[in-house]
Amino acid sequence: METRNETWIWYPGDYEIWLGNEMQNRRTERGGFFPPFWKMDSHYVLVEFSKKIELQQPEEVEIYVEGKYNIKLDGKILPAYDKMTIPAGKHSLNIKVHNQANVPSVYVKGKTFGTDESWLVTFEDKEWIDESGKASDTSSGTVYLNAGAWNFNSPDTPPSKFRLATTPMQAVKTEQHGNGILVDFGKETFGFVRFHNLKGSGILSVYYGESPEEALDKDDCETLDHFEINNPESKDFVSPDSKAYRYIYVEATSLFYDSVSMLYEYLPLDYRGSFRCNDELINKIWDVSAYTMHLTSREFFIDGIKRDRWIWSGDAYQSYLMNYYLFFDSPSVTRTMLNLRGKDPVTSHVNTIMDYTFYWFMGVYDYLQYTGDRHFVKQFYPRMQSLMDFCLKRRNENGMMEGLAGDWVFIDWADFRMSKSGEVSVEQLLFCRSLETMAICAKIMDDTDSEQKYSTLASNLKGKLFDAFWSTEKNAFIHNRENGKVSEQVTPFTNMFAVLFGYLDEDKKKAVKKNVLMNPDALKITTPYMRFYELEALCVLGEHHHVMKEIRDYWGGMLNLDATSFWEKYNPHESGTEHLAMYGRPYGKSLCHAWGASPVYLLGKYYIGVKPEKEGYKEFSITPVLGDLEWMEGSVPTPNGDIKVYMDKQQIKVSATEGEGYLYFTGKSTPQTNSGTIERIEENKYKLKINPSTGYLVNGEF
Repeated sequence: METRNETWIWYPGDYEIWLGNEMQNRRTERGGFFPPFWKMDSHYVLVEFSKKIELQQPEEVEIYVEGKYNIKLDGKILPAYDKMTIPAGKHSLNIKVHNQANVPSVYVKGKTFGTDESWLVTFEDKEWIDESGKASDTSSGTVYLNAGAWNFNSPDTPPSKFRLATTPMQAVKTEQHGNGILVDFGKETFGFVRFHNLKGSGILSVYYGESPEEALDKDDCETLDHFEINNPESKDFVSPDSKAYRYIYVEATSLFYDSVSMLYEYLPLDYRGSFRCNDELINKIWDVSAYTMHLTSREFFIDGIKRDRWIWSGDAYQSYLMNYYLFFDSPSVTRTMLNLRGKDPVTSHVNTIMDYTFYWFMGVYDYLQYTGDRHFVKQFYPRMQSLMDFCLKRRNENGMMEGLAGDWVFIDWADFRMSKSGEVSVEQLLFCRSLETMAICAKIMDDTDSEQKYSTLASNLKGKLFDAFWSTEKNAFIHNRENGKVSEQVTPFTNMFAVLFGYLDEDKKKAVKKNVLMNPDALKITTPYMRFYELEALCVLGEHHHVMKEIRDYWGGMLNLDATSFWEKYNPHESGTEHLAMYGRPYGKSLCHAWGASPVYLLGKYYIGVKPEKEGYKEFSITPVLGDLEWMEGSVPTPNGDIKVYMDKQQIKVSATEGEGYLYFTGKSTPQTNSGTIERIEENKYKLKINPSTGYLVNGEF
């Protein structure tokens, strides 16, 4: 018998926009409401859902709706039944829902059918498009779009009631300070403060801090709460809003309580990826990176849990990549991408930042590669096109992108001075990758004309990039060109992305490695944000020993300063409370920031060495590299299974549960295997075909 899973459905992308509005507008700064500063879209308030059904016998169906609604059966409008019997035969069932406050959504359960993503929806634009992108039911002048859904699989769990999970967590230390107490929960965390047996009438003041200095600084801490309490009898009090902190400082006027704990708030996710090796420092760095990633994986992938709690495209793009090596939670990726994209018309860049628009396209590129989910492209290709059209209309006379009024050219929080005016070379490079992404999506849609257009635009732009910015004198990309004049400055950004995108021939790769990425006199990156790409590029260039040392020094440096999650920025030359300051504020820096978790990605992709070679891991490669390690082992999640790798200096063990791929390795002696045939590629370089559900052992000297 066919298994069916009814679920709540809505207009695709609408729930993601609504939920993002709910989450991002919770930010406060010292008790004041602090909303995002970019355009926020809203859900469609009137949506119609449709399903063609064929019943062998009469069938009673249950109908649950969020909103005011009517039912139309075979074109006849019916009252808003919560149960109805549909006669045997072929029928068209339509449910039209209005909801201003929440997303119009429906849940239908019958014996032989129910709501799922096969239902069709419209917001009364008279265009109903199915996932093939082609019109259906054209006799009514209407073309359908497939419904959106997540995992609300019970009528008792409507989308508007979604909440993150919570679990109790105790403080590890409490001590008296002045007129109050300082509570330490032992590590960076996120949740609701809980006061046990709180009694009395007065003001309960809570000052939150990622450090003890911040929590104790009542005048400058980033977040705080003042609660008016009137409890004649003792009872527990839980703060109404969740916050990020490790420490809280509490002052209670005319109030008494027994103790303080918290409810840790989190998105339930399985840690499918793993990494272990002989170096305990690296193991701890992986663990803290994974915890950092989990803290910032909430309703969406957000930046930092204390300050912004917003969805930034640049931060999210790195979270997508780390997610593929830790959770492989595809819904978190698509929720985040859909919220960031918003709706038409496009009036500004994503988050108002030019580079963040390009990271959005790059997120689609990688999502296809890792998940193979073409349905996403088929649903949202029109939104991809309109965002790209916005970019194309903003090109200058040279066909390049430069910041216009209202644009923020971000790149990085750099400690060195760099111009962001004119034609910035890294922006052209990211734009080129975005055009390549659009060509791939157009091919999926059988949109031949657009595929040719985007491919040609990408090729032409790549040529202009090298013509305008590659310096034969400096043997590297120059940073920017303004008013026709190319600057003298060489920054890491364009150079390292060119390595990652495979845009350089062997000579240029060697030049970039020598003159920029491994040059001790070159400009240095101090944010984990751009170190992510810098260290990835060095891995591509074979500098695994160097990268492992950098991971120990950089992320280990934060651990030496008692970090329990990784930061927005780390400068080893700072000391004391300098590490807490940013944006001109003493505690402005986020000490739990998504882009700080990059070792999860680096260790999974470039040491365990697993990556997809065809969409959705239909084919994969495993290229393990020990670097300076004695041994390592890990697991990398795939859409429907896992790839496991163990390596030491004498053996490699691999297994996979889906797809097929190749193990690539370098051996100092002739290797032997228990299964399959090892193929010699060139001197000391070999490959072995890996089939699913087979364990492979390779012996040799590595």
